[in-house]
Amino acid sequence: MSKKYPTDEQAKRAIVEFGKRMYARGYVVTNDGNVTVKVGENTIWCTPTGVSKGYMNEDMMVKMDLDGTVLEGTRKPSSEIKMHLRVYRENPEVMSVVHAHPIAATTFAIAGIPLDSPILVEAMLQIGLVPVAKYALPGTNEVPDSIAPFCKDYNAVLLSNHGALTWGTTLEQAFNRMEVLENYAKIYLNTLLLDKARPLSARQVEELKKLRVAYGFGDAVLPKGAEQETNTTDIV
Repeated sequence: MSKKYPTDEQAKRAIVEFGKRMYARGYVVTNDGNVTVKVGENTIWCTPTGVSKGYMNEDMMVKMDLDGTVLEGTRKPSSEIKMHLRVYRENPEVMSVVHAHPIAATTFAIAGIPLDSPILVEAMLQIGLVPVAKYALPGTNEVPDSIAPFCKDYNAVLLSNHGALTWGTTLEQAFNRMEVLENYAKIYLNTLLLDKARPLSARQVEELKKLRVAYGFGDAVLPKGAEQETNTTDIV
């Protein structure tokens, strides 16, 4: 069955809307971050460089092909567009990519700690394990090369000393994954501060893996569950 792509106007309108959400939630500051939406087998709309995601309008958007050639628009595309193009090439199912610098997730990226603890049901269902890609100089081909190994089997990746990248079959899904990613990072960080957590067991993780498929989230690499179950009794 052929894919149903959004129209040019739908894509541009959605990018503006979700750009404002990113900015309002503090996932980006100044000109940080970028968003792309696929509108054809070989075409995307992307955010322009040098513009705050909270203050964009539809006329600022740039249309490109997957080779990086600008097709429409008066502005330059985001400097990180190579990263987005690589995701689309590696995983043809992807229809949208979001890059941001949410504080908690970026903290883990800087520390080199993957989000690989099976502690949060929603994170297991919507994103799964989030690896950390090796450091790459922004704007260079090192960046797309660094994320390439993760584009098919994962839903998100942390960029060393940089930020986070999520993708999905719609812009809404890609953005939702960024929200879940940041929430996961905040909760994980709090468990580290408490120095205590009751992770999901291997059996519980396997059950969630089956739910992912039933709920339409698809398959993905999930964190490894604990051998022993520590959360099956009430605590009073």
